[in-house]
Amino acid sequence: MKLLLPDSLPLAPDLPEGVSAVTYAASAPVPEEHRDAEALVVWGNSGADLAAVAGRMPRLRWVQTLAAGPDAVLAAGFPEGVVVTAGVGLHDRPVTEHALGLVLALLRRLPAALRAQAEHRWAGELGGLQPLHPEDAVTTLLGARVLVWGFGSIGQTLAPVLRQLGAEVRGVARSGGERAGFPVVAEDRLATELGRTDVLVMVLPSTPATAQALDGRRLAALPPHALVVNVGRGSTVDETALVAALREGRIAGAALDVTAVEPLPADSPLWDAPNLLLTPHAAGGRPVGADALITHNLTALLAGGALTNVVQR
Repeated sequence: MKLLLPDSLPLAPDLPEGVSAVTYAASAPVPEEHRDAEALVVWGNSGADLAAVAGRMPRLRWVQTLAAGPDAVLAAGFPEGVVVTAGVGLHDRPVTEHALGLVLALLRRLPAALRAQAEHRWAGELGGLQPLHPEDAVTTLLGARVLVWGFGSIGQTLAPVLRQLGAEVRGVARSGGERAGFPVVAEDRLATELGRTDVLVMVLPSTPATAQALDGRRLAALPPHALVVNVGRGSTVDETALVAALREGRIAGAALDVTAVEPLPADSPLWDAPNLLLTPHAAGGRPVGADALITHNLTALLAGGALTNVVQR
């Protein structure tokens, strides 16, 4: 069996007997001489490059994307019968770090402090004696009501960290109940939950069902002091509605690591929206444990066993 590994990160999975690994350039379509491969690992490939080879690898049996969200690979059009597995679990800790950083930056008003620094102004209103719980703002995780929308692997990694810092954490998923020791509400109860939310953290995947899930109606359900953080997919936020809510002061602030179009166009209103912190899709980008996942799934594929994170069979 020939296994193709991208050159976009160093990989050294343990290969079962009879498997040979070939490194290919992830910045271009798989070259013609390697389209006889039976297994393909994807990381950093463009959707266009994947679509260019999706129907042109006749022996292909399995595609492993190292991204937590497999939307780009699924959209490429690999035929039925090609198993596609996602990188769920590989980004839990890096994305948790970034999400926590964005939440704390908003709560502790770091963007305002940076603006004051650029002006060479000592922002006394941001320091000194401060109320723990001001009436019209949330400035600490202590006692904050945090709602994590998209309570999968990343959400369940983030939730205990937020709780340890004093937050009351609830999750939102398609069905309610309890997951990883946290209460989870079904999406049909979302409006009620938004009304009591101080910080909304979104970790939703990109699917037809999640397109602009945070729309004007749901933004309006948030309290004026609420903060929004998105480390999932940019397609899940109605950006026009978000900019309007920020400009009109209907929410206190937001932080986006992802946008609907990436790179974000220079003329996007998001750049100049008040109280908005932007990072350039930086939360993930460094899969942890990729070699072990590749090895496990490759071994299972050869043995006819169950692969992990299957999203297409």
